[in-house]
Amino acid sequence: MTFAPHLRRHVDCPPQVVAAATLRSALESALLAAPTLRHYVFDEQDHIRKHVAVFLNGVLVRDRIRLDAPLSDGDKIDVIQALSGG
Repeated sequence: MTFAPHLRRHVDCPPQVVAAATLRSALESALLAAPTLRHYVFDEQDHIRKHVAVFLNGVLVRDRIRLDAPLSDGDKIDVIQALSGG
């Protein structure tokens, strides 16, 4: 799992390998290494914040609430700050 530089500028969180059955459990495990990064990723209801995008194997995860996508060995998760504007 990797956290993009825009998120790591707040709290350093190097790439990690975590063993987890679901996307939510992988995110939870990764954030244990950098607990202060949690409020940048999750909101008060433990949903992915609107300004954060999560990709599983290069595909945008659209469900920001359940995060129950099953994981397999070798899956790649990228957490980035979603930027907008023009």
